[in-house]
Amino acid sequence: MDDESVKAEALQIIGMFQVLPRLVVFDLDYTLWPFYCDCLSKREQPSLFPHANGILYALKDKGIDLAIASRSPTSDIANTFIDKLGIKSLFVTQEIFASWTHKTDHFQRIHSSTGVPFPSMLFFDDEDRNIVTVSKMGVTSILVDNGVNLEALRQGLTTYAHNVNKIEDNKKKWTNYTQNSTSEDGVKE
Repeated sequence: MDDESVKAEALQIIGMFQVLPRLVVFDLDYTLWPFYCDCLSKREQPSLFPHANGILYALKDKGIDLAIASRSPTSDIANTFIDKLGIKSLFVTQEIFASWTHKTDHFQRIHSSTGVPFPSMLFFDDEDRNIVTVSKMGVTSILVDNGVNLEALRQGLTTYAHNVNKIEDNKKKWTNYTQNSTSEDGVKE
């Protein structure tokens, strides 16, 4: 599948959902591209996973902001590859730095720079430990095995919509509970 075909299919998938994330965050190594950038030199020509480019452009076309969260110890190489791939302008923020925090620092910085609440974010990564930790922050997080692809996008948007609906249901239950308990106490509202 070429980039335009992937983009068209990604746009169809995105169009199936009424509730969309405000920000989609991607890891780099083995999520957007099929290698560890710290194992390569700046002189090499990088490539993305086959569906990645089409998905990035489809999300951008739908007005969804994009960001990067990478624990790479070689941010200079990662940034060079992003430039070479011509995708730098797609991202509203890029947090690329070595860390032992399983990306919690990355997401704190992303939140600070974008103002997007964690529950309004969708995150793709190839490491389970990052998925578990970032999920605890309230971010819908999807584990990818062979890079981001159309199936991962579908799964991510489905899970995100489910999580948002769950939050809304809990808000309604809480509102009903507080109204009922106030009414039962005889207190006027």
